[in-house]
Amino acid sequence: MRLPMQELFEKYQGNLYAAAFNVCKNAEDAEDVVQDTFIQYYSLKKEFESEQHIRAWLLRVTINKAKNMNRTFWRRNKQSLEDYMETLSFETPESGELFEAAMNLPEKYRIVIHLFYYEDYSIHEIAGILKLSESNVKVRLSRGRSLLKEKLQEEWENDE
Repeated sequence: MRLPMQELFEKYQGNLYAAAFNVCKNAEDAEDVVQDTFIQYYSLKKEFESEQHIRAWLLRVTINKAKNMNRTFWRRNKQSLEDYMETLSFETPESGELFEAAMNLPEKYRIVIHLFYYEDYSIHEIAGILKLSESNVKVRLSRGRSLLKEKLQEEWENDE
């Protein structure tokens, strides 16, 4: 017995997501696990005895994939920004505040700021690394600087 993917997805997506989230404790990883489970079902040309058998198989695969996700190198070595900040040393407290503010920027600005200021790449090199135009890199740098300036001015005004 095989059921159509759409029907299975509509029936069991919520249950599988809940099971995966229960193991992973992370929404994005749980979504990935559910997606991988449905891909595996689709790729597998196995015939099942009944719908209950399919459901049990889906849940078992989801839970196993979620457990495997927790064992990955990245999950075991993941740490929060605050914990990472404690391991770093800065010449002045202001440089630490600047680095923390830069790390809290949206990703597209954070990466460009990091590559330009902390890794000393040129705009041309950053454009090559990120596969962007040089003008796009300049715009992201400019917007990232503006966001940093706003954020740091707020912090410094609050300190006074």
